[in-house]
Amino acid sequence: MTGLSGAGKSTIAQMVSDQLLQLGFSAVVLDGDAYRKTLCSDLGFSKADRMENIRRLGSLANTYKMQGTIAIIAAINPIEVVRQELKVRYNAKVVWVDCPMDVLISRDTKGLYRRAFLADGHPEKLTNFTGVNDIYDQPIDPDFHVNTSQGTPEVISRQIIGFICSLINEN
Repeated sequence: MTGLSGAGKSTIAQMVSDQLLQLGFSAVVLDGDAYRKTLCSDLGFSKADRMENIRRLGSLANTYKMQGTIAIIAAINPIEVVRQELKVRYNAKVVWVDCPMDVLISRDTKGLYRRAFLADGHPEKLTNFTGVNDIYDQPIDPDFHVNTSQGTPEVISRQIIGFICSLINEN
C-alpha cells in the first residue's frame, strides 16, 4: 500500500489482515512506521534511504510470501521507480491508498501537516515531509486504487479484500 501520511494505510492494512485471517489465510502487516524503528533504523529520509527502506520491506514481504503468507506493506513508499522494481522483482501489487490533501490536512491526527506548512525558519517546521515539501510520485498504474475520503475504513478494507481474493482466484 502506498499513500501519503494520514491516508489510512496502517488502519486499513490491519483491517485487511484481520479479515484475511478470519477467512483462513495467513497474513501479516509490515508497517513502515514500525519497521523504521527496527529493520530500517539505520536509514534516514534521503531519496536513497527511502528507496532502500522500501527495498528491505519488499524483501521481507517476499520472504513471507514464499512461506505462504500474504504480506501487506503499509508504507508511504513515495518513489514510483521502487514500486515498479518490487512489481518486477517480487510480483508485488500496488494498492494506492489515496486521499486529497485538503482532507489529510483536516485529519492531521499527528499534527505533521500543520508543522510542514509552518513558515521557513520556524523552530517546529517539519522539512522533508512527503507530499508537502518532499517528493511523492503518484502511482502511474496502480493495481488497485481507493480513495479514503470516499468511504469508511471498513468499506475500503472490504474492497481490498475483494481485490486480493480475485488475485488468489487467478492462481
